[in-house]
This record gives sequence, structure tokens and C-alpha cells, in this order.
Amino acid sequence: MAMISTFFVHDHLMQAVYFAPRGKKRLLFLGSNLQQRYLNPEDKLIGFIGDAGAGKSLLIRGMFPGLELTNDDNGINVRPLPLIEDAERDHFRCHTYHLDVRFETAFTQPWRIAEAIKKALSKERRVVIEHFDLIYPLLGLNAEVLIGVGEEVIVTRPTVFGPEPQAIGDIVFESIKYRRMAHSAEDITSMILEEMGLEKPEVHSDIKHGFVLELPGKPDIDLDLVEERVRQIIQADLPIGFCDEDHIRLGESLYPCTGPRIHMKRTSEIRNFRLLKEFRFDPIQKLYTIAGVVGDEVPSRSVALVGKRDVEV
Repeated sequence: MAMISTFFVHDHLMQAVYFAPRGKKRLLFLGSNLQQRYLNPEDKLIGFIGDAGAGKSLLIRGMFPGLELTNDDNGINVRPLPLIEDAERDHFRCHTYHLDVRFETAFTQPWRIAEAIKKALSKERRVVIEHFDLIYPLLGLNAEVLIGVGEEVIVTRPTVFGPEPQAIGDIVFESIKYRRMAHSAEDITSMILEEMGLEKPEVHSDIKHGFVLELPGKPDIDLDLVEERVRQIIQADLPIGFCDEDHIRLGESLYPCTGPRIHMKRTSEIRNFRLLKEFRFDPIQKLYTIAGVVGDEVPSRSVALVGKRDVEV
């Protein structure tokens, strides 16, 4: 019965949507969940779409443990590309290949990349492709599973009627700015809370165009004052930048961060920040929460959506 249920989900999946988490562990965990829920062992062409730093590589690591990625965030790149090399030899040594199209087109003509992908598929190999939208026009084949990463992670199983990669790209490339704004505002808010004597919130959750900080006890602080202090830093137009895998540089200061690559470049790029002026208690986790939102298009009901959003149509 469980096997029948799994294949029913695969065959009839239109779209699943999750908040794109921030932080290495949460992205890896989400990738593992996506693999269990939506991948069929016979899927051969898996496409990922999203901007640099959105977390595509971490999702891939979670979905395909042990897969050798041909690029990583530390600038280490595998050369020559195994897929191209094996296609030229007509001898495919691996079951699954990874390819970053944006990076590889700096070294290889796109038509050669497309031909290598087709050849691997004809030999029953699996190809996992980052920036799938860039190779799709030459490939002429849509992915069996298409995953977009922006503010949300969108999982689709396209048919001949779509969705096309460009349609997913239009969504995720537009929405990633809200994720970067929210994460930047989240770290600034955490920093201000520490300055006020609170411990750094270690557990984060998500809402539409925003963030949730979870605290073990109800803090004795003025949320209007917190909001004002965060806005002062935003208006100061300080640079925000990656320092290492565990820290960002905010102005002249270093600050611990679980997702150091997912930020705006300057604080002034955070638009319309505000805190919800109440502490909400989670009776199950026994935690108090502080929520902040950014941007302009935030439905009033979204403030109640704490944690993962998982929608299957």
C-alpha cells in the first residue's frame, strides 16, 4: 500500500511549495525530504533553477548524498567535467552526473553540453543540472522533476503542457530578493536583541516575506524600540557580506550566521521592515516568537503561517 501511495504522488504531482530555509542543516534536511517524497528511482533528468547563492547545491547534496558536485561554494571545480569527458569516450562510469550550466558554459560550447546530456540519458544515466533554464532551449527536453529555488522551493513534475523552465524562473528570480531581505533583517534583529541582553535566538522559522525568531522565555523588551534600532542600521547603509561559512560581516562587525551567502549587499536594500508588535506563544514547543516582515506585498493572514509551508495541488 505504501508503494502504491508513493507512485500516486509521483504521477499526479502538479506542484509542491516549501519555504526555502536559511542555513546549511535546514537546506540539507529539506533536500532529503524532497528526495523521499518526489523522486522516482527511474527519473533521469533533474533540473534546478535559481540565482547564485539560493541554496541549490545544498539541496542537491541533501537529495543525492555522495554525488560529486562539479562546483561548490568554496570555488573548487572538477576539471575536466566528468559528463563531457565520459560522453566523448562513449563510456559512462557513473550512474548520476552533476552539471552547473552557468559555470560550464565558460569552458564548453552549450551545444556540446546539450549533446553530452542527451547521450548520457540515452545510456540510462541520471543528470542533475543547475541553471537548467540556460540549457533547456538547446536540449529540447524538459526535466522530469523541475525544482525552483527562490523565497520558496517549488517542486514540479512537468508534462508536455508545462510548466516550462522559464515560468519557474520568472517566479524564483523575482522572489529571491524577499528571502535575502528577510534574512538580512533577521540577523540585524538578532544582533539588536543580543545588545539588549537576550541570548541569540538559535532556532529560526519562516513566514511569507519575513522571519520568525524563537525564544525560550517572554523577553522584557520594547518591540517598538527594537524595530527603531533595526531601522537605524538599515538606514545607515552598511555593507553586508560573506565572511566564512559561519559568519557575515555587517559594517565593521562579524556576526554568526547560518546562511552567510543569502543576504542583500547593503542594509539600505532592505525595504519596509517592520516587527509585529506582539509576542506569540507556541504551546507545543513552549517558545515565544517574534516575527518581522519586509517588502510591501504581505497578506495579513501570512503572519500566522509559522514553519514549513507544504502545499500540494
